[in-house]
Amino acid sequence: MINLILLGLPGAGKGTASESLVDRYHLAHISTGDMFREAISQKTPVGLEAKGYIDKGNLVPDEVTAKLVEERLTQKDTQKGFILDGFPRTTIQAELLEKITAKLNKPLTRVISIEVHEDVLIKRLSSRFICRTCGATYNKLSKPTKVEGVCDRCGGHDFYQREDDQPSVVKNRLRVNEKMNTPLRDFYHQKGLLAQVNGEQKPEKVFAEIDQILSQD
Repeated sequence: MINLILLGLPGAGKGTASESLVDRYHLAHISTGDMFREAISQKTPVGLEAKGYIDKGNLVPDEVTAKLVEERLTQKDTQKGFILDGFPRTTIQAELLEKITAKLNKPLTRVISIEVHEDVLIKRLSSRFICRTCGATYNKLSKPTKVEGVCDRCGGHDFYQREDDQPSVVKNRLRVNEKMNTPLRDFYHQKGLLAQVNGEQKPEKVFAEIDQILSQD
């Protein structure tokens, strides 16, 4: 069984790596956002509790989020293992997760941090652009349009960049995330669970490196 957390700043490639890991190991990919939406739509007791906070515009307390994670980790699709995406975000949440995984007898097997230098991430994230007509998303570096200036999906010629993809905004967002990630890396390093991979390689090489780490566990 592989029970995994992927750490990394926005643009590091966690989503791409997660897709490959799900295909290779048949793991449940547990995104915090999806988990909240699912619990709320199914009106589970914890989902309704979380909804009460969200409807008032308040942050959902760590204890409630942890209850949602516990509820999700009891589902059948986690039998072969799971990847947690978006939880934990703090060492307090990491401690709560430790209690949950001990209670369910599903301990974490590995925490992998995908490392990419800030300047590379800024280039990646600020290269994103969107078709104003149909909303298709592209990236000048990794996913350009087939014909320059023409949307693959609708043939439109009008593109724009979101405010939060501007280089100055991206830089600030990365620094905020790094402040959150550093204590988590330290926490899991002390537990002997942390492994780091170079996220500046091609996605298939990043996955191969992760795969090698997991095969040694």
